[in-house]
Amino acid sequence: MTDTIRKYALDKIQQKDFNCAKEYTLSMFSGKYKIVILYQLHYDGKMRFGEIQKSLDNATHKVLSQQLKELGEDGLIDRHESVVNNRKAVFYSLTTTGHSLMPIIDLMFSWGTNRLESLQIDYTTI
Repeated sequence: MTDTIRKYALDKIQQKDFNCAKEYTLSMFSGKYKIVILYQLHYDGKMRFGEIQKSLDNATHKVLSQQLKELGEDGLIDRHESVVNNRKAVFYSLTTTGHSLMPIIDLMFSWGTNRLESLQIDYTTI
């Protein structure tokens, strides 16, 4: 696992000793690129690995693979294999549970946009 918050949450769930819903919610999308992946799959629809990787400028194959695996294990995305032009293709899409996180992610995006504007930071270049 790449993220300590996620590991902590999974341990607490396994022990059936979770007492903070906020921490659990945060653990679902904490980790490098997870919020961006969820956001893109929601607004762009199903995507192939390469399409996701291109949208994340610095994402290595290893890190992106790990993030997609964890999102799948947490039930937020589905991985579908199909044949396109006689070749196996893998597509990722949001599950119903993944879509249910979007109001939170949209509010985070909105808050960040407003805050950066109030700080007079051009967030489009970050």
